[in-house]
Amino acid sequence: MNFLDELRWRGMLHDAMPDTEKILAEGMVKGYIGFDPTADSLGVGNLVQVMTLLHFQQCGHKPIALVGGATGMVGDPSGKSSERNLLSEDILQHNLDSQRKQLEKFLNFDCGANSAIIVNNYDWFKNFSFLEFIRDVGKHLTVNYMMAKDSVKNRLGGEGMSFTEFSYQLVQGYDFYHLWKNEGVRLQMGGSDQWGNIVTGTELIRRKDGGKAYALTTPLIKKADGTKFGKSEKGNIWLDANRTSPYAFYQFWINASDADIKNYIRIFTLFTKETIESLEAEHDKAPHLRLLQKALAKDITTRVHSEADYKAAATVTELIFGGKTDKAGLLALKSNDLAAVATEVKSFKIERDELTSGIPVLELLAVKTDILGSKSEARRAIQNKAIAINKDKVLDANGLIRADALLHGNYILIESGKKNIFMIIAQ
Repeated sequence: MNFLDELRWRGMLHDAMPDTEKILAEGMVKGYIGFDPTADSLGVGNLVQVMTLLHFQQCGHKPIALVGGATGMVGDPSGKSSERNLLSEDILQHNLDSQRKQLEKFLNFDCGANSAIIVNNYDWFKNFSFLEFIRDVGKHLTVNYMMAKDSVKNRLGGEGMSFTEFSYQLVQGYDFYHLWKNEGVRLQMGGSDQWGNIVTGTELIRRKDGGKAYALTTPLIKKADGTKFGKSEKGNIWLDANRTSPYAFYQFWINASDADIKNYIRIFTLFTKETIESLEAEHDKAPHLRLLQKALAKDITTRVHSEADYKAAATVTELIFGGKTDKAGLLALKSNDLAAVATEVKSFKIERDELTSGIPVLELLAVKTDILGSKSEARRAIQNKAIAINKDKVLDANGLIRADALLHGNYILIESGKKNIFMIIAQ
């Protein structure tokens, strides 16, 4: 496959230096993307670059993921309005180890000549003295050249920037030089906000050694409604299941808008153009079935987590939010599945001792919680068979809810009508 053609039809190509396509057509090229180690997990925003490396590898080239152990100590000013807090060496190492495990889920590290590799720029910076750096690197790029970059100009027009951040583009530029010089890397890729840093590297290679290197960027992904991609109401969507549960991860994709989904399914799956166009045609016939969202959510949840996690998330979604009355399906859910649901719906905490002695159902619905506005309203709802507890219709308005109703000893699912879902959590 032609790498740039693959990126073009997927909407993943923003810019490329002249002759980039030519050198990619000549044979296997080594190319790299840098990843920011300021968290111990990659987020869904990083998936754009992960997928770029994956397409790069599948097109016959050698992908290199650079984890920024050194640059993470400096902080990239691109797109930032203020300086970041710098991280300790121990925290950075923990973050790097965690991200490395995630990258290994996507890229093939054992496929011959174009096997992926991971490098850490701390390895070549840790013994690089300040005097050596300003002598061997800093002298090749003028202050005027560095100040012309948007990442610098934008900050100088505001609160300013420290020398630490000002030097970042030199540090990243040297990364490219080091990999070009020692590993034969000829291409650096990244988001469009990285263009200035990337071409600093190509310029350093040209000025220092008279070499030729290339740059390619992908567009920054934005949601159609103008909000930032990769965030939910509860914050960032992470690849680490301990930060974002597989259920919440699945929900992020299944709830993608129709205005965004045709863009997302091209970027975040490996589906062929023919497969995607066929799915789109089916989706357009019956948008309410959300076929594109379901296809994307299944594919990406399975690859980031596992098929079992996808099936559990899909089952929970259908069971809880799809209007199903499957009691057996509810009982089959794991404790962590119910915990994930509790984060998505309105939940109430009840003392376990109260449930041991029993709470009148009307009191549970209208006093201990505000599921319904009053006991009389709760009574009417029960008479109308509108209340279900753990998928069983409540028929006795004078009944008691006891601890034996707790699922996994902790949860009670309450439905009021077809769309109002609540969770009781025993504590």
